[in-house]
Amino acid sequence: MEPDYGQREQYYSQDMYQEDAGYDPTIEGRLSSVYDQVNGLMHQEVIAKSFLYMVAALAVTAVAAFAAPNAMARILAANPSAIFILVILELVIVLVSNAAIKKNNAPLMAVLFTVYSFLTGATLGVIFWAYDLASVGAVFLMTAGMFAVTAVYGLVTKKDLSSVGSICLMAVIGIIIVSLVNMFLLHSEGLDLVISYIGVAVFVAITAYDTQKIKKAVAYATPDRMATIALSGAFGLYLDFINIFLRLLRIMGRRK
Repeated sequence: MEPDYGQREQYYSQDMYQEDAGYDPTIEGRLSSVYDQVNGLMHQEVIAKSFLYMVAALAVTAVAAFAAPNAMARILAANPSAIFILVILELVIVLVSNAAIKKNNAPLMAVLFTVYSFLTGATLGVIFWAYDLASVGAVFLMTAGMFAVTAVYGLVTKKDLSSVGSICLMAVIGIIIVSLVNMFLLHSEGLDLVISYIGVAVFVAITAYDTQKIKKAVAYATPDRMATIALSGAFGLYLDFINIFLRLLRIMGRRK
């Protein structure tokens, strides 16, 4: 008797169905959900580290501002041109930091960030001599409040701030040029005050942009670049904070 191929095909179909019956189609979805949760936690950790590193850098700056201003003042008194050397040194640190970011060299980035924070603090310590200490503290708290609100906005907003960042970066270049012209040619206190107001608005906007930029960078980065992203993000936020603080101090600080 010839075999019934139609019946055999039916048996095979039943066996395959029984084997697949134990497969839970939701397992893949659950694994994907777990991966997304772990990935999200890792990204949140990197963003948190960016702010933590920024706070640590501000602490280094504060220590230097109170510990090193005497030495810095003596250096500037003996050689006033040393201020230009200091500015050039800080620019070199920024450039080398950018190279360290591209090469994913987190240890070098951390060292440069610390040195920059200390040099900034030593310079600010000399500036603080011209202001009432209570006034400096009040301006610092105001800066911290403005910075926190703007940073939170940068994290939670759904709006793409890339265009805002581009406009603000061009505005920073304009502020630098006008400031140099005013410093060496015009010597106008009124213009300097206007520049300070504009500077506060610009760097507040840049803070939101930089915060969102960290979030975007983390979303597309590989795990081996997370430390570098956290440090570079912290460096950018630190510069935003210092610029807002200095301009608010110029506007609201009480001179001795």
